Amino acid sequence: MNLEWKLNPPLKWAGGKRWLVPRLLTIWERAASSRLVEPFCGGLAVALGLNPKTALLNDANAHLINFYRWLQRGLVISIELANDKELYYRHRTRFNQLIRERKTAESSEAAELFYYLNRTGYNGLCRFNKKGEFNVPFGRYKRINYAQDFLDYRLVLENWSFTAGDFADLQTRADDFIYADPPYDVEFTEYAQDGFAWEDQVRLAHWLAEHQGPVVASNQATERVVELYGDLGFELVILEAPRRISCTGDRTPAREVLAGRNIDLN
Repeated sequence: MNLEWKLNPPLKWAGGKRWLVPRLLTIWERAASSRLVEPFCGGLAVALGLNPKTALLNDANAHLINFYRWLQRGLVISIELANDKELYYRHRTRFNQLIRERKTAESSEAAELFYYLNRTGYNGLCRFNKKGEFNVPFGRYKRINYAQDFLDYRLVLENWSFTAGDFADLQTRADDFIYADPPYDVEFTEYAQDGFAWEDQVRLAHWLAEHQGPVVASNQATERVVELYGDLGFELVILEAPRRISCTGDRTPAREVLAGRNIDLN
């Protein structure tokens, strides 16, 4: 078995699409695309599952992208890792100090702290306040298995490019396979400092509709999202998605829409 198939997503990630990978894999294999493009790469579940030779992986969360760039270099954790409340808030304070300046925000220490906060914070959430400070409280885990090094990821991520910014700034190619998994169309949109409003959902849908190659998008199946993609000529499939991370503790299945263009979803 190839090494890349053994690798799990390195982070906990709200709304992760690991459950969707088997279905996406059949679509991806039919497309035979040379490059995977993800405007919202999140926890890397899809990229690791599809295993492309080359990929352009973007996210609005610059600290997430910094972590992935250090994975490419073979990140080894040197900070203290423990499921301890006092340590958690010390590390959170240090992380917020580092991300105030670009030079230190892109450091190995910032990447290590981001990993620790992700694994130890409440429900695996990633949230920033209006000042750009990470403000997720301490989690409630009885036990956490931390990784000390990520050397196995170095070879897998070698030919993947990571960028941080708005999806519309991505330099795509006509034959790229684009998989877009934006923040859900729900009230909670503080994943990044600037959020992701309905206007951004509309911008994204129109941007995807202009792409000449295969496109697959997923989102919460709200009435306006279904109408938006339907009006733009996307093929739509409604799915039941597991709700593994929820602020309210609700774990009932969520209705999700899979929207496709220039590719058969079935």
